Amino acid sequence: MADADDVRRLALALPHVEEIDSEGFDFRVGNKGFVWSYPERLPGKPRVIRTDVAVLYVGDEAEKQALLLGEPERFFTTPAYDGLPLVMLRLETVDAERLSELVVDAWRMRAPEDLDA
Repeated sequence: MADADDVRRLALALPHVEEIDSEGFDFRVGNKGFVWSYPERLPGKPRVIRTDVAVLYVGDEAEKQALLLGEPERFFTTPAYDGLPLVMLRLETVDAERLSELVVDAWRMRAPEDLDA
């Protein structure tokens, strides 16, 4: 079972990562976000930053759909993310190894080409 501290440890271990000041966690490389806390928006309520859910950059719609359909217990999306290459990950459903794979993949897709993990 992973948590926000695991996300932070993994993200900050990657080259050229910057943590943005936020209520939860928010990591960027080359000024592009690759993993951050889920800003849950419920109708009629203020936004809540969920540190138990990570938003991950996945690259394209095909990868997004593969994760959503293949592992629905781990990944989800909302209408606000329609058309965006992002998925939400329930951190409690993954171990550190799987989380590392997902964070590194997101970093690779957003990092400038001259960087390497």
